[in-house]
Amino acid sequence: MKILFLLRHAKSSWNDSTVRDFDRPLNKRGQKAAPLIGRCLRKRKKPPDLVISSPAERARQTAALVVEAAGISAEVRFDERIYEASTDLLMTVVSECDENADAVLLVGHNFGIEQLLERLTGEVRHMPTAALARINLDIESWRDIRDRSGVLDWFMTPKEIDNR
Repeated sequence: MKILFLLRHAKSSWNDSTVRDFDRPLNKRGQKAAPLIGRCLRKRKKPPDLVISSPAERARQTAALVVEAAGISAEVRFDERIYEASTDLLMTVVSECDENADAVLLVGHNFGIEQLLERLTGEVRHMPTAALARINLDIESWRDIRDRSGVLDWFMTPKEIDNR
């Protein structure tokens, strides 16, 4: 079994219209939400062995804050294909993961992340910013990933955590 965590980047800033979409940083809400998700991830079983993130600034910042707060020592890689990726391309990115990694955290953007969750599990979930899903995949190799090969184990959002 392999485990795939899907994380939508945390809330980003739209304050400066001169900043390219790719370069938008997290806003204060996002800077608070990402560590919150990381701390919850630390309390869960089986943390990621590998983190693959979009290189967009808001995704980079989200990945760094989550990894730090979770206290995980996973390698963090950046893959430009994740930015504005279709689900087919995201499936390719996942299928190319290092086989030594049993659990991978993919940090990306909507609607690709949301659609990938549905494609892998058949479950339709709205993924607000900083939402995190854990999918248990019925595969032995990342190369074997396919539609409906996973089961949604759990799903969390910063708002749900704040309401606990």
